Amino acid sequence: MAFRGRLRLAAAALALTALGGVALAAEPEKAATGKLQTDRPLGVVELFTSQGCSSCPPADEFFAELAGKDDIVALAYHVNYWDYLGWQDTLSTKENTDRQYDYMRAFGSRSVYTPQAVINGRSHVNGASRKDVDGALARMDRTGEGMRVAIKVSRTSDRVMIDAGDAVGGGPTDAHLLIVYFDPPQMVKIGQGENSGRSLTYWNAVSDIQTAGMWHGKAQRYELPMTEIAKKGGCAVLLQSVGKDGMPGPILGAAFIRKPDRL
Repeated sequence: MAFRGRLRLAAAALALTALGGVALAAEPEKAATGKLQTDRPLGVVELFTSQGCSSCPPADEFFAELAGKDDIVALAYHVNYWDYLGWQDTLSTKENTDRQYDYMRAFGSRSVYTPQAVINGRSHVNGASRKDVDGALARMDRTGEGMRVAIKVSRTSDRVMIDAGDAVGGGPTDAHLLIVYFDPPQMVKIGQGENSGRSLTYWNAVSDIQTAGMWHGKAQRYELPMTEIAKKGGCAVLLQSVGKDGMPGPILGAAFIRKPDRL
């Protein structure tokens, strides 16, 4: 585990335009219009996993359940530091590994591990422990450490509008708006390594993260071309505070961007 790195997010690649000081969009409409029904999910679960880790399949199975829930934004980051065991994770990226190491430093930890579930960017637990994950989500919701900034997503035929609301309560008022792209569910037959011979299905495997803009505690709108969404299997929005050292902080709001049935 000698790898160390910093997550470098491409800010301009999305061609997103931030429009400061605008009012929030109208109340969500029915799903057929493209509006999301939930603007404040229960929380965000980021699972760090690997196809080459023998402890990860139970976490991947539990994660599949989380990915199917409407009130949780569940994202799986496949890391590459177990590739030396004989199987190169087909979904891993250097950027995913960098993000886990950044969390390690933010939490003051001395090492990384899999399966690790980071909850709301605030704490981490064993990703295979249903009790620990559900407990952390419920506890943070009770204590005001859940999603406290409304994120509403709407769309027209050629663009997606993302409205981040005003800050509610105490806590950070500066954050990055991240666009997280992920792959559609896929089955992978593992040919070597600790999980050799197994066929496992992976959900919401993150393929790219880009910074769309900044948020400073006031309602703000961001626009994204629909063509960007159509290229990917799925897409989520994270409003995440960032420390002075550039390390990731608490996630304040989140939402999925749903693709239209056809463009």
